[in-house]
Amino acid sequence: MENLTTLPTNYASFGRRLVAIIIDGILVGVAQSFVVLPILGIAGVGVAAGVSPDDLENMTDSEKLAMLGAMSGALGVAQLVNLLIGGAYFILMESSVKQATVGKLAMGIIVTDLNGGRITVVTALLRYVGRFVSALVLMIGYIMAAFTEKKQGLHDIIASTLVLKP
Repeated sequence: MENLTTLPTNYASFGRRLVAIIIDGILVGVAQSFVVLPILGIAGVGVAAGVSPDDLENMTDSEKLAMLGAMSGALGVAQLVNLLIGGAYFILMESSVKQATVGKLAMGIIVTDLNGGRITVVTALLRYVGRFVSALVLMIGYIMAAFTEKKQGLHDIIASTLVLKP
């Protein structure tokens, strides 16, 4: 007797996915601001913002370079923190028992493997990295989800995942 398994076909719509990513973007953005803004303040970006044109004229080139280096370093740290917070949120939530971020839960959708099962942390990491590829050129990788047969964005195709409405 042949074993027939049914593959999922209840793909989440582009609209549901869009609203979910907006909700998640707001939540992650708020969390990031609570961590990043103090880092930028401590690192001196706030001080540098208070430097007047007269102060700049009186600074030596090495002082200007040091200020620029401190600001660049603070912004680099801020970007790294943003990546880590966003990564932790999406990777841990999508690979959890809930299989969804807060935004996806609010929209009644989940992330699965191609068979409808729970994804691993490694798959969630691959999907998260794939999101940057999806965003590279005018968000076309995200927009693909409106037009592909299984409603997959480029990051879903890269990670072999689906977003379903259970």
